[in-house]
Amino acid sequence: MFGKPDISVSVNLNKNESTWYPILASFNASNKYNPKSIQRMVNWMDHTIYRILYPFFDRTFIADSYSCRNEKGTHRAIDRFQAMFRQVSRNNTQTCWVLKLDIKKFFASIDHDILKQILAKYIPDQDIMWLLEEIIMSFRTPFRNPDDWILNQVQDDRPRGLPLGNLTSQLFVNVYLNEFDQFVKHKLKASYYIRYADDFVVLSHDHGELINQLTTIQGFLKDKLKLTLHPGKVILKTFASGLDFLGWMNFPTHKVLRTATKHRMLRRIKLDLKPQAIQSYLGLLKHGDTYELQKKFLNI
Repeated sequence: MFGKPDISVSVNLNKNESTWYPILASFNASNKYNPKSIQRMVNWMDHTIYRILYPFFDRTFIADSYSCRNEKGTHRAIDRFQAMFRQVSRNNTQTCWVLKLDIKKFFASIDHDILKQILAKYIPDQDIMWLLEEIIMSFRTPFRNPDDWILNQVQDDRPRGLPLGNLTSQLFVNVYLNEFDQFVKHKLKASYYIRYADDFVVLSHDHGELINQLTTIQGFLKDKLKLTLHPGKVILKTFASGLDFLGWMNFPTHKVLRTATKHRMLRRIKLDLKPQAIQSYLGLLKHGDTYELQKKFLNI
């Protein structure tokens, strides 16, 4: 196991008490549930578990995984993307091909059993595992009818899905896709690979190599993680032709804001002319070649 940490945090929980305490604590004097109290307890538990487990798992992740990690984020991912292009293209003297992929319905497709098996490889403490399993099983992707996309893809009714927004969900999806990251880096030997959440790119000077890797990637995701690539978002093109990655159109010498993002920002700024909002958008625009757009913002 690559960089496997020894997690020996003791939670000292009695299972029966920890199951019922949040509910009992949320009763008020008239024996009615207090939804706000329940939500506060859920939020506190979510943040506490994340704070304890994140440092252990973060050290197992590859350097070029940039989503929901300290000192990472979209801007550093894009800077790294540009740096990889310069390496592969030898400072824009050779053609650089980019394979860009996206996982379809990612959060809704996380397989509970596979996630629990992955966590169990790192966590020997049965009390911690019990608690994490309770969190994982507390949510399940709802299927409204037999024609739902995920059921058609996997042909079974295994429990799947994680709720959007929870800190523990953000950690769990990184742990889940770390299996894929390690496969790409150590089995495919892809030196130029970046992932941000369920978006990822592989760079190479060899067009044929990327086509072969695409087939292998599809097989691993389907067989090992029960995930499927979005068929409409499989892109293989040269970096020089411009590549949309994490909200920016990237070119060899510069990057510009994606047109849809630019229009959305202009609409929002017209609705909210507060100085804080304007400064926030200007801070984002400084990361690219947006001089004319910044002037337009200031003149609204």
